[in-house]
Amino acid sequence: MRHEFHPEAALDFEEAVQFYKGRGRTLGQRFANEIQSTIAKIVRTPDRWRVLEQDVRLCRARVFPHAVLYTIEPDHILIVAIAHGKRRPGYWRHRLTTP
Repeated sequence: MRHEFHPEAALDFEEAVQFYKGRGRTLGQRFANEIQSTIAKIVRTPDRWRVLEQDVRLCRARVFPHAVLYTIEPDHILIVAIAHGKRRPGYWRHRLTTP
């Protein structure tokens, strides 16, 4: 199964990568690799992670305090947000009604 980013989720990802790049020489790439690995796990077994609310599921990254929020669509996984675990809970909810 393939995956797609909601446009705002892609922005979440890029902003977090830039934040971590500013914190350490290799930290941005390590973050990007961790999120990509998390997404690969989701794509392999999308039903494995718990439903957070409505049909949005949550899979936490192993090393960084972020989670990938996603929905299972008929032909792909939609990444709704790359969310920090302690910041702005629920900020992504409006994305469920827009592509």
